[in-house]
Amino acid sequence: MANLIEEVTFEKEDYSIESLERGDYELCTFINCNFANSDLSNIRFIDCEFHDCNLSAVKLGGTSLQDVRFNNCKMLGLHFDECSDFLFQVAFDNCMLNHSSFFKKKLVKTRFSQCKLQEVDFTDCNLSSAEFDQSDIIGATFTNCTLAKADFRTALNLSIDPERNRMKGAQFSQQNVVGLLNKYQIKVG
Repeated sequence: MANLIEEVTFEKEDYSIESLERGDYELCTFINCNFANSDLSNIRFIDCEFHDCNLSAVKLGGTSLQDVRFNNCKMLGLHFDECSDFLFQVAFDNCMLNHSSFFKKKLVKTRFSQCKLQEVDFTDCNLSSAEFDQSDIIGATFTNCTLAKADFRTALNLSIDPERNRMKGAQFSQQNVVGLLNKYQIKVG
């Protein structure tokens, strides 16, 4: 049976040297912790929050993220596609997620607020009702995605091929709707 750690706040810990202890973390908060290049495989996080943490290049094989919120975190090159699908639910506020992958993840109602999502792979994702509030999605890959009712009205650097995604009810602003025409290499003035 896994260790159960409940309602603990971890502050200014450096897990890049010695990885976080394996177990189930419930209602825990991680503040200003360094997880860079550490192994979080098969750890379960339930109703947890990460604030001002560096999680770049963390290993996520079988990691469970159940209603986990990330605020102001550096999360470069993460493979969320390797996380457990069971009750997977995340939210990101002011995070840097460049070069990460969500390949085939169910991200219904996921909120990306003021995030950097450059070169992120969303291939085969269900992003129904997801929100990309003031997030930079330059170079992000949206292929074979369900984008029904997704909100891209304030997204920056949008480029999505409507012919390769299901987009019924998706929302765009007049400024970023041009990003739906990029593949045609036409200019709108």
